[in-house]
Amino acid sequence: MPKHPPQDPGDSGLEIGSPSHHAAGVPAVLSSLRHGLREMGPVRTARTLALVNQDDGFDCMGCAWPDPAKRHHAEFCENGAKAVAEEATKFRADRAFFAQWSVADIERQSDFWIGKRGRLTEPMYLAPGAGHYEPITWDGAYGLIADELAALDSPDEATFYTSGRTSNEAAFALQAFVRAFGTNNLPDCSNMCHESSGVALTRTVGIGKGSVTLEDIEHADLLIVVGQNPGTNHPRMLSALETAKGRGAKIVSINPLREAGLSRFDNPQKLKGLVGRGTKLADLHLSIRINGDMALFQAVNRRLLERDAVDHAFVERHCGGFDALRAHLLEGPPIDVPATTGLSDDEVDALTELVAGSERTIVCWAMGLTQHRNSVATIQEIVNTILLRGMIGKPGAGLCPVRGHSNVQGDRTMGIWERPTEAFLDRLQTALGFAPPREHGLDVVESIKAMLDGRVKVFFAMGGNFLSAAPDTNATAAALRGCRLTVHVATKPNRSHVTGGEHALLLPTLGRTERDVRGGREQRVSVEDSMSAVHGSRGRLAPASKELRSEVAIVCELADRVLGDRVAVPWLEWADDYGLIRDAIERAIPGFDDFNARLVDGFTLPSPPRDEVRFTTASGRAELTVNHFVPVAVPEGRLLLQTLRSHDQYNTTIYGLNDRYRGIKAGRRVVLLNPEDIDALGLKEGAIVDLVGDDERRAQRFRVVAYDTPRGCAAAYYPETNALVPLDSVADDSGTPTSKSVVIHVEPASA
Repeated sequence: MPKHPPQDPGDSGLEIGSPSHHAAGVPAVLSSLRHGLREMGPVRTARTLALVNQDDGFDCMGCAWPDPAKRHHAEFCENGAKAVAEEATKFRADRAFFAQWSVADIERQSDFWIGKRGRLTEPMYLAPGAGHYEPITWDGAYGLIADELAALDSPDEATFYTSGRTSNEAAFALQAFVRAFGTNNLPDCSNMCHESSGVALTRTVGIGKGSVTLEDIEHADLLIVVGQNPGTNHPRMLSALETAKGRGAKIVSINPLREAGLSRFDNPQKLKGLVGRGTKLADLHLSIRINGDMALFQAVNRRLLERDAVDHAFVERHCGGFDALRAHLLEGPPIDVPATTGLSDDEVDALTELVAGSERTIVCWAMGLTQHRNSVATIQEIVNTILLRGMIGKPGAGLCPVRGHSNVQGDRTMGIWERPTEAFLDRLQTALGFAPPREHGLDVVESIKAMLDGRVKVFFAMGGNFLSAAPDTNATAAALRGCRLTVHVATKPNRSHVTGGEHALLLPTLGRTERDVRGGREQRVSVEDSMSAVHGSRGRLAPASKELRSEVAIVCELADRVLGDRVAVPWLEWADDYGLIRDAIERAIPGFDDFNARLVDGFTLPSPPRDEVRFTTASGRAELTVNHFVPVAVPEGRLLLQTLRSHDQYNTTIYGLNDRYRGIKAGRRVVLLNPEDIDALGLKEGAIVDLVGDDERRAQRFRVVAYDTPRGCAAAYYPETNALVPLDSVADDSGTPTSKSVVIHVEPASA
């Protein structure tokens, strides 16, 4: 076991090689072992990985891909192994670390360096004007928070952010506390990722979730994967695609970049994947121009109508808006496919043939679709495709937004939302006996603006790395620094923790891997995956420190301290018995009948579109929608940038400095450009440039890398490029930052 955590050499050793055309296999196994051994050592690695996603173990804190009914003994992927190693690390960011390193010194380090310091071990406090965090007792921390909240003129002067790894029990307790305190300011990471999906799906099919199960994926005969890189972001999805492929399914990949995982999958759990040629997945890859997806699906839908490849019985029985959609698509001018998508008419025809000939079609998507100005309309156009073909409410067919963080969908189900419905608030009032506020609260972008304006003075984060996840990094940093108090519940230090308010607190919490003993017995929590399956999670490792408290305990103890007897919720009883929280969830949220009993085996929440072909829209019918495509204006000499992850990261957590599948090693500050754009802009491959956005937002010193991406398009990693995303540039209707549609120009690097 090394004595010191990994250091960051910067980009001095950056190497550029050839992109890979296959994913996983032996390199994935070796990478998993290397990360585990470095962070945990051999015995802890073997013991911990054996518990990931098992019935008697813990849910992976990485992605929200569902578990199969029959689980493999190694039911995790390479990036899941990295996530586990990151949490179960033996390194510690203890009081000695904070005594040695000032906040200013830490802030000068990279996100990779900060994240590799290890686990937080006790509550830490940064006093006004102080240069170092110092230990504080839990009682002292709760008292400081209670005092600052009590000093506010209105509960709406506080905002409470939640990341997607929070358990159902902690999320339900948090939203209950916040609403009992008196505000609906409950922004969460959904605001920055799949909010557009929720808005579009609620509007068209009546529920803001997908309509398929894992079994549907495996039994589809056409799978269209749009704006998604499962090989890095949801690697276990590749196993499901391989199963579908073995049953004869066709797979289409639609993405500006050709990603390795959808080209060929070398399944590390099969001999063929380790020593053979693996499985070719995508039958058709469409290298679409950034933000051309709506135009593509409109072109497909027009062709379906022209060929009368419509399930008229389904449409007549279940859908509204057909006549308006038909008139819009057939009577208006045809889509200029090459200009809007960068694709040929032949490529669109090939996709249309597959859609028209399929009896069981599923469309899957992720943030490549959700982070544009027209994201909601784009997803609605995909819904049009599914509805026109009658591909919902039957096995092997439907809509599949693939969520990112492990319980981001569960958090929303539990009420973590700034815009709760009246029906939810009514049930909450009946279940908990207090009247929650009815006025809608602030989402992520609105919270940042309110902090900048001085309208929000307390920022509380349940997990996550808010500064590095949010848009317009400089503005977000100024917003956090302008607060009276910032509080972060976390397992490890990150950049948000050294960009705090006048008072700043770090509250260390248990991770998924660790035993949670409260009230004299081991507790378990629950999570909900991308396909609405709810299952339990119980850590088995000894906690990193005796001072750690669970997220549930932190929320409930704080609620008791802040609220006293203002409401009749038994916070301290909840803190010692999570089953009582599940009883309250059962009373407040439909679908959780007999929650405690059913959690033993897990269960799937009801979905009216999937289960009954029933649509809970205002009309009671699925809605076909008219959507108008307006391309992003990209002036001459400018590029359209999408921010993305490397293979060695998950969200803002950076595991390493390599992107094996894209051929990038030992560095992250790269910008991927089409070779013809490099020539047209007068650049040279390998040149060091600054990326400059609106209002001279700047991300400095990126190496130009020639890459197979459509003309006029660029790609670079976040969080390094989040500074380029304007705070005011958000998706219509959902408010999601437009991180996949950033207009930039390139300048020689500043000194």
